[in-house]
Amino acid sequence: MSSEAVREKTQVFVVDKHPAIREVLRSKIESHPEMQLGGDSASSGEALSLIEQHAPDVVVLEISLGEADGLALIQEIRSKVPEVRILVFSKYDEDLYAERAIEAGASGYIMKTESTDEVIRAIELVSQGQVFLSRHVASRILSRLVQGSGDTETSPLEKLTDRELTVFRKIGEGYSVRQIADQLDLNRKTIETYRRRAKEKLGHDTVEALLRHAVQWVEQGARDKADTAS
Repeated sequence: MSSEAVREKTQVFVVDKHPAIREVLRSKIESHPEMQLGGDSASSGEALSLIEQHAPDVVVLEISLGEADGLALIQEIRSKVPEVRILVFSKYDEDLYAERAIEAGASGYIMKTESTDEVIRAIELVSQGQVFLSRHVASRILSRLVQGSGDTETSPLEKLTDRELTVFRKIGEGYSVRQIADQLDLNRKTIETYRRRAKEKLGHDTVEALLRHAVQWVEQGARDKADTAS
């Protein structure tokens, strides 16, 4: 009876490069009577392997995984384990990433500025086959469908493609062009092309100006996360 009850619990797998985040989510999940931690990982490669092996019900993952592209990981998980539901739990602005994550195959997006109780609610809804988005993002997506793309744009960064935004973010996180190329399994010239396009779309005259913008954006996200934690 007890083993069957354990099997009936929602199995949740957490992917985040920060041990503290994984520990907080682990504690919250394990304290829920209908959930159980099915594993956790700090890296995309290990996470994908474990998710393939254990096929949890829900994967909670961060977009920024250091060595990998979180959007690409979502696509890989959906390709290899299509029955798994994915909830993105990220420090990055939902205006920029929520719709991209849903298009990649995620079932929900919640920011790290939300409470852990809200994260648990999001996991519950996603595990039931529903889509979890804030009202703000849901309204924006509906507006795009009704009015057409571009009419609800609020940030210059929304002009960037997924790859351009990933390269922009990684530049802000301190990675070199060579490191980004290695992480994304692309050649250096391709990364430089994405960087140039991002520079032009954001209206910067130099790579240095793009770098400053990227660093400021990443640092602002870190400050917002720290303010919420405090």
